[in-house]
Amino acid sequence: MSGGATAGDDGILRCPWVGDDADYRRYHDEEWGTPLHGDRALFEKMSLEGFQAGLSWITILRKRPAFRAAFDGFDPATVAAYGEADVERLMGDAGIVRNRAKIEAAIGNARLVCELAPGELDALMWSFAPAGSGIRPVSMAELPAVTPESEAMSKALRKRGFRFVGPTTMYALMQSAGMVDDHLTGCWRAAPTPGR
Repeated sequence: MSGGATAGDDGILRCPWVGDDADYRRYHDEEWGTPLHGDRALFEKMSLEGFQAGLSWITILRKRPAFRAAFDGFDPATVAAYGEADVERLMGDAGIVRNRAKIEAAIGNARLVCELAPGELDALMWSFAPAGSGIRPVSMAELPAVTPESEAMSKALRKRGFRFVGPTTMYALMQSAGMVDDHLTGCWRAAPTPGR
C-alpha cells in the first residue's frame, strides 16, 4: 500500500490504508489526525496503541468498545487501582486482547499517569509534536515508521517507567492523536499546512 490518496466507493479521496472498510473509513474521517488532548484520552490512546503492537489496528479498533468497558473508560485513577483479580478478569475477557504483559503495562502506566499533575501527561506528550515541515506526503511510502520526535517521546516515557511505548508505537500515536498530520496530498482530510 505505497500509493497516494484513493477514491472510495463514495468517490471521496482518502488515504489508501482506509480501503473499503466502514470502520476504518469512520476512524479516518472522524478521528485519525485530529488533535487529541486530555490525560484520560491520551492514556487511552497510549494503552490501545500498546495493545496494537504486533497486531493490525483494525483489530484494536473493532475491540475498542470492549476495551473501554473492560478498562472502565480508561479512567487512569480507576485503572491504577486494579489488582490481581482485575488482571485475571481482563485475561478472561474475550472481547479484548488477552496479553498479560500488555494488561499489566496498561495498569502500571495508569499508576504513572496518576503520579503526574493534572494535564502533565498531555503537556509532556504534546511537547514532542514537531513543527510543520511545509511538505505533505504524497504516498504511503513517504510516511516514516519512526521519527526523531517519536524516539524522543518514547525515551522520555520509558525513563518515567511507562511500558509498551516504543518509538514506532509512539509515532502511530502521534499520527492518530494529530500531533502530526500524515493525511496524504489529495485526501479530503489533508489540512492546507501539514503538521509534519
